[in-house]
Amino acid sequence: MEYRRLGATGLKLSALSYGAWVTFGRQVGRSDARELIALAYDNGINFFDNAETYNAGDAETLMGDVIADLRLPRDAYCVSSKVYFGASTDPKPTQRGLSRKHVFDACHQALARLRVDYLDLYFCHRPDPDTPVAETVLAMDTLVRQGKVLYWGTSEWPADLIEEAHRVAREHHLVAPSMEQPQYNLLHRERFEREYAPLYREHGMGTTIWSPLASGLLTGKYNDGVPDDSRLGHPDYAWLRDALLENDGARLKTVRALAPIAADLGIPLARLSLAWCLKNPHVSTVILGASKQGQLAENLKALDALPLLDDDVMQRIASVV
Repeated sequence: MEYRRLGATGLKLSALSYGAWVTFGRQVGRSDARELIALAYDNGINFFDNAETYNAGDAETLMGDVIADLRLPRDAYCVSSKVYFGASTDPKPTQRGLSRKHVFDACHQALARLRVDYLDLYFCHRPDPDTPVAETVLAMDTLVRQGKVLYWGTSEWPADLIEEAHRVAREHHLVAPSMEQPQYNLLHRERFEREYAPLYREHGMGTTIWSPLASGLLTGKYNDGVPDDSRLGHPDYAWLRDALLENDGARLKTVRALAPIAADLGIPLARLSLAWCLKNPHVSTVILGASKQGQLAENLKALDALPLLDDDVMQRIASVV
């Protein structure tokens, strides 16, 4: 396993990490979750990603129980949560958003569900148009000073609001955000590579990227249709399937054009896609979301594929995407 600093911080995260989005509590039950987290940890993964809204809080409870069962040493792994959407399926006004109240309540609830005394990483899951950025920055600063959060950041915030958060923190001597959690993959690049570029340079922002395989599209398994037992085949994720397959399957056409490159290298398309993400020096960690042990074991081989992605291969990929 390779370990990378989280931006300008001193925290070292495994280049590949493991997350619970859309899997824990749905596709993945307790027994499978235990095996997956054990496999991840045994292969050097030290960061486990979660959020209050994942399966209405049940994903955090499941992850917390499994990590406790495995007796992983607390100083050997990092765990995250995210605040904004709330854990209730019918949230009241104070049960979602980035107000000081919800940020505090959500943090304490995440601590209880994950069965930890502090969160290593805590993300503002989306920007909140109803809460001043300064209020959220102050709430996060307070949690850090209380020792309940070590590093805080944002997820899918526009760059101008992240800049505002840094300005508020600088002017009021508060703890600034250390990282962003954006979507980044071969099919989704604009925000990470262009909009956020000044943030890496000026603020040393780290990134914990999600959906590196575009919810499975970049594995090639949807090239000939949607299997019933796949994530996109699940009725609860019809919205995700429709979003990924819109525009007459333009994304699938790109995926099919990438397949020969992977074949020429003698590796699966998924491995190529993950290695491509890892090639970007601004990627601190790539969050994997495998629901089966075989998938996770295969994805862990992405680091081995990095030497194959020389300048010529990267240019071939660029010509497709």
